[in-house]
Amino acid sequence: MITTGRRFEEGPQAPAVGILGTGSCLPSHVVTNDEVGAPAGVDGEWILSKTGIRNRRWAKPDEATSDLAIAAGRAALEQAGIRGSELSLVIAATSTPDSPQPPTAALVADGLGAGSGTTAFDLNAVCSGFIFALTTAERIIRNTGGYALVVGADVYSRILNPEDRRTTILFGDGAGAVVIGPSEGRTLLSARLAGFSSEHELIGVPAGGSRLPVTEDTLRDGLHYFTMNGRAVRDFVAEMVAPAISAFLADNGVSAADIAHFVPHQANGRMIDDLADRIGIPRERTRSTYEEYGNTGSASVPVTLDHAVHTVEMKDGDLVLLAAFGGGMAMGLVLLRW
Repeated sequence: MITTGRRFEEGPQAPAVGILGTGSCLPSHVVTNDEVGAPAGVDGEWILSKTGIRNRRWAKPDEATSDLAIAAGRAALEQAGIRGSELSLVIAATSTPDSPQPPTAALVADGLGAGSGTTAFDLNAVCSGFIFALTTAERIIRNTGGYALVVGADVYSRILNPEDRRTTILFGDGAGAVVIGPSEGRTLLSARLAGFSSEHELIGVPAGGSRLPVTEDTLRDGLHYFTMNGRAVRDFVAEMVAPAISAFLADNGVSAADIAHFVPHQANGRMIDDLADRIGIPRERTRSTYEEYGNTGSASVPVTLDHAVHTVEMKDGDLVLLAAFGGGMAMGLVLLRW
């Protein structure tokens, strides 16, 4: 395990960096449990009982990751009162880019009217990607000033095997974004990133990279599809993520009772409920979107945060805990003061 943890306010001269705006975009096409269940050999009620998911959104054939990311970014910029041309940094957290090259972030920056000097790059930490990208952007902006757009976006529907009930019933498509910059409110207080590299085989897409390029054989064998050992992932969350969150809170002098809003990765409803119970955060303070959107990969935390901003009362001074975990295996935690 590789762990990094720190408080964001490292020195008296370090300017506070906060979230100035949030935004999200979910495709309009709603896919029901019965639709995904039939090819996988399960019915809609079984999916609901096992996952808590009722529906998910899938991108239309002419929609790509960058399209969703641009729409989410535009909403975040509008809420922040920032123009795209004012951005100095764009990071796109995704494991389903539009194409291997160029970076999807470049397409997002261009689509939002960012200037020619705007730095844009992708970050792939699978479902933890948004937290990793947010932490990276905070460090850059705190050192250089300016504004950053951090977006988590994935279109998993393009890499799902419709007959694999371990995956196809869980995932939806979407994008969520935040604008960060100098601020005395909604500040990022502390973060912890961790890698559990020995568990890298739990989640992945076997073909499509330099080790196993796509060929007729890999397509025939279905190696271009997303795979996941769901039972092992569930055990990983219980055994590794839950204790790490409790330790993170303790290291920051915070208890579970102090958290006003818990925004976890929306893996599935049963896993989220178990995680919240293990760390002692009441379910009424656990924010969720999985019921209607499913697991949207790196988009799930920012989508759920944006949903909370618009649907529940988030008061000044509230403590907000963001927590994500995913392929790699990787985990990211961020503590915010709203």
